[in-house]
Amino acid sequence: MIPPERVRNVAVIAHVDHGKTSLLDGLLRDAQVFRTGQVVDDCVMDQHDLERERGITIFSKACAVEWKDHRLNIIDTPGHADFGGEVERVLGMADAALVVVCAHDGPMPQTRFVLRKALANGLKLMVVVNKVDRKDSRAELVPDELFGLLIDLGADEELLESPVFFGSAKLGRAATSLAGFPDSTNLHPILDAIIEHAPPPPVDADGPLRLWISQLDWDDYVGRIALGRIARGSLKAGQRVLRVKPDGSHKSVEIKRLYQYRGLQREEVSEVNAGDIVFLAGIDEIEIGDTICALDHPEPFPAIEVDPPTVSMRFIATDSPFRGRDGDKVTSRQLRDRLYREARANVALHVLDTETSEQLEVRGRGLLHLGILIEEMRRQGYEFSVSRPRVIEKELEDGTRLEPIELCLVDVTETHQGKAIELLGNRRGELLSVTPRGDQVRLEFHVPARGLIGIRSLLLNATQGEATLSHQFLEYGHYRGPMPKRKTGVQIAMDMGKATAYAVESLESRGQLFVEPGAEVYCGMIVGEHRRPEDLDVNVCRKKAATNIRAAAAERKVVLAKPREFGVEEALAYISSDELVEITPTTIRLRKAELDPKVRKRAAKAAKA
Repeated sequence: MIPPERVRNVAVIAHVDHGKTSLLDGLLRDAQVFRTGQVVDDCVMDQHDLERERGITIFSKACAVEWKDHRLNIIDTPGHADFGGEVERVLGMADAALVVVCAHDGPMPQTRFVLRKALANGLKLMVVVNKVDRKDSRAELVPDELFGLLIDLGADEELLESPVFFGSAKLGRAATSLAGFPDSTNLHPILDAIIEHAPPPPVDADGPLRLWISQLDWDDYVGRIALGRIARGSLKAGQRVLRVKPDGSHKSVEIKRLYQYRGLQREEVSEVNAGDIVFLAGIDEIEIGDTICALDHPEPFPAIEVDPPTVSMRFIATDSPFRGRDGDKVTSRQLRDRLYREARANVALHVLDTETSEQLEVRGRGLLHLGILIEEMRRQGYEFSVSRPRVIEKELEDGTRLEPIELCLVDVTETHQGKAIELLGNRRGELLSVTPRGDQVRLEFHVPARGLIGIRSLLLNATQGEATLSHQFLEYGHYRGPMPKRKTGVQIAMDMGKATAYAVESLESRGQLFVEPGAEVYCGMIVGEHRRPEDLDVNVCRKKAATNIRAAAAERKVVLAKPREFGVEEALAYISSDELVEITPTTIRLRKAELDPKVRKRAAKAAKA
């Protein structure tokens, strides 16, 4: 076993797409984690299918490398604001942080968030200015921008002297100065800096056992596995310990197996020391935030505190006429069990009961946060419906209405900045600053969170794909008034059956269709967009009448437009308050919450009365 003074626990934190995962790839290669000749894909730490498909880190994870007689436990964290709960949950295992900042973008909203959490946990910092090889690099300015941000966050003078490295994770090179980068050949300076600047874990190796659980995993062979760092004492396989809840309740349990990271793999060990990150197997009821203690010292850690969720939606057991065709998990009990199980492992997710057992309210950090959960569930065979997301508001004692406000940065070309300002202004955004950055400008806004739902695709369309948007929760501010609603109605199927080319062709003049000929539809399902504001019931299954008269256009070739396809997040942003998104393992459908057209018409008349 490696003694605590030769252990380093460091987290890698960054804004999304600043090169954090690529930097980890390079560090693992330079530390010779991979076998000689082994072919290794890029983004090796992103092992989840959704991470690979979307190109972002979603889940926190860890690895360990041996470097100059030291064990470096490196913790990977997501860079997207919606997954900030993953960052908050694991930073307690680290003593230092590698802050990765793009040489062009500089500090971004998520950089501010992760730095604020790092300061709250008392972490030492090492700064990596990445992508210095870009033609539009501003590497010489970025360190001052970052240290200015640290001053704004109240960092002490010691952190303002943090070491800075200039590198390119893609090229696998880094240096201690910008002038030295052209001569660099590897990432060894960063590995050396972790040993030199990251402190060893502040632990009591001889005291009674105390270990805080920060992550859960599952193994088909040994069951539930808990991950945490030993703050005090040591632990052996087969040892009996106390599992202590944050409220002080406890239970005696046995640690059946112990694992530690060796590179990217878990390796079974017989004993672990204070300061190290360890996996525990054999405790079925363990949860994130629990403490593992010695039998005679029940001393729980305080309950984990994370920022509150800002977006809510309802998950509804499906009542679709197509129920059970695609998935095998369709009941409200199965939906409830899955969501509460997710909430135990995802500390930023809240699940609440509603007035009906068929529905649950799920709260998260943003549309992407909840969208990833939906995508995971559909791949696991679940069928259910979800409502349009809404922001979580607050009300003061004097009746003042508050809503979540986001700090939003838009990088756009000068040609299209007017369109971006107009679009966000219509969403109640307040323009704070316009900063030239080479051939682009950076627009800084304060925007209500509800104004950002569905904004990304609209912004890309308005700027011809020439804009990037990032945002981060800022504060609760005064309610800023009504938001623009969808200007179009929808076309709603009035019968069950298969869509026909004859009907689809006739309906294309009314608006864009969401189904193609041969697709199965049911009464109340949304099959297209209506150009006018009102909804329209249509017969998309209508067939051409058969006659013995040859029509003049019988030989005419029919060319139909491609139907519009929705992803999970696009569908959630599109629907109105009286509509739902139906989720199945193979299909995403839009539908009215009330399928019966007669009931919908009566409700509409009652609303106007």
